[in-house]
Amino acid sequence: MYDDNCEGYKRVDVYNSDVTTELQRHYLEILKLLGEDVNREGLLKTPERVAKAMQFFTHGYHLNPDEILRSAMFKQDYKEMVIVKDIEIYSLCEHHLVPFFGKAHIAYIPDGYIVGLSKIPRVVDAFSRRLQVQEQLTTQIKDCIQNTLNPLGVAVVIETQHLCMSMRGVQKQNSVTTTSDFTGAFLKHYNTRQEFLHIIGANLHA
Repeated sequence: MYDDNCEGYKRVDVYNSDVTTELQRHYLEILKLLGEDVNREGLLKTPERVAKAMQFFTHGYHLNPDEILRSAMFKQDYKEMVIVKDIEIYSLCEHHLVPFFGKAHIAYIPDGYIVGLSKIPRVVDAFSRRLQVQEQLTTQIKDCIQNTLNPLGVAVVIETQHLCMSMRGVQKQNSVTTTSDFTGAFLKHYNTRQEFLHIIGANLHA
């Protein structure tokens, strides 16, 4: 969370002390089971650090994506494509608890309402900062925007690298996983979908 002050914004991390204590106890035992000396200098504070880090990595469980969108909905007679591309994603694979990361590209065609542009990345964070699989993450973002804004269509494309593939398993370091999901006009009209895919593939901001 962020705290307003006279110089702008400063970051204030807030953790549940009971959860931190319990997680810390478990991570201490995990380090012992892995064969580590938990009393050596480099590991003395590691259980606490990891306990806090995991709470941050999964803070999306405490966010309501629907409410995030509803907090900044505005009536607007605009029926052209709105695209927010290159949204950074950091998430944890629910199968191995290792990161996957990349970018999301999202578009919607308004039907009476637009939403504050910063809310789209916030919705992405609300879902990605949980234990996830990429396919589910893609659909959750699409469904949230479609069900809350009720636009003429939603398009979501996510491109990521999975450390469960590059660090273990098949160990393919340069593989990229792409998922997509569409509703409404993006699903029904080939040209609309192709326009979106063309725009997110172009370096318009370069």
